[in-house]
Amino acid sequence: LSGSLMSLYSEGELGRVPVRGRVQFSLRYDAAQEELQVHVLRCRELAEAKRQRSDPYIKTYLLPDKSNRSQRKTAVRKRSLDPVFNETLKYKLEKRDLQGRTLNLSVWHHDSLGRNLFLGEVEVALGAWDWANTRPEWFSLQPRMPIPSDGLASRGSLNLALKFIPAGSEGERGPRARGAGIGRGPLTLLPTGGGMPPTGELHIWVKDAQGLVPLQSGTVDAFVQCYVLPDDSKASRQKTRVVRRSLNPLFNHTMVYDGFQAKDLAEACAEFTLWHREAFSKRLLGGVRLSLGTGSSYGLPVGWMDSTAEEQGVWRQLLQQPGRWVEALLPLRTR
Repeated sequence: LSGSLMSLYSEGELGRVPVRGRVQFSLRYDAAQEELQVHVLRCRELAEAKRQRSDPYIKTYLLPDKSNRSQRKTAVRKRSLDPVFNETLKYKLEKRDLQGRTLNLSVWHHDSLGRNLFLGEVEVALGAWDWANTRPEWFSLQPRMPIPSDGLASRGSLNLALKFIPAGSEGERGPRARGAGIGRGPLTLLPTGGGMPPTGELHIWVKDAQGLVPLQSGTVDAFVQCYVLPDDSKASRQKTRVVRRSLNPLFNHTMVYDGFQAKDLAEACAEFTLWHREAFSKRLLGGVRLSLGTGSSYGLPVGWMDSTAEEQGVWRQLLQQPGRWVEALLPLRTR
């Protein structure tokens, strides 16, 4: 087990008791404080951990964060199967960041020797919760649910729009940025303004990301990086700005790559990666690869031509509809 799973499920746990009983709590989001408040009131008819008694306490996590920073606890109530807690457990985060989060609330028997026993749990999907309801509700305690590992298939979604403007055709012009053609090396920056491009242009509009799952607790300082492969040089790399402390960052950033023919794009792959920026490093959350997914480029096998069926569909639509924006909301895959 990883340390985080041990924190979530063990705490020196030995033995097992049948799960029964109920727990009463309410959920409230305080917009002024930017705070989720879990008001734990009481439990009823808990299982007996030993000799017709339990010493219960309640522990919560804001999943998918299973670290100690996500953990909150009530005090222990001695010798009670119907304990009254009347405590509020608090989490600081923006309301929009509750999307994709799950409240895991579990009841435990505390043993002075550290042999804590699991008495039941409840999970609430916060993205579907009615926040107008602040009344205490009763929930039946459930047996332990398996907690997924950190190997998530996706850590959110990336919202994009793309357009290919063939050479000599007119199209809506966006902000200009340095680009590179496939296999041609760096190209000079074209002047801004209207008119017809002398070479084909790929316009990319990185709109936003949605429902990001942080690597640890809290939020994400996010930015998106793009390459149009097979050119992985610095000239091909473009980035958005860093959007701090958000799980739904708005980028609204346009990139332009020039020097393309339609046949070049059939051999190319637009790779987008989303990163969490730290003080002296960056950490990858996931990415999207748009291509025809053939597994090869210009006759050579390449690992990055591995687009999913959904990603292939976006790239194929781009090639089939020159001069028109193709919009897509795609999952950020982690492998």
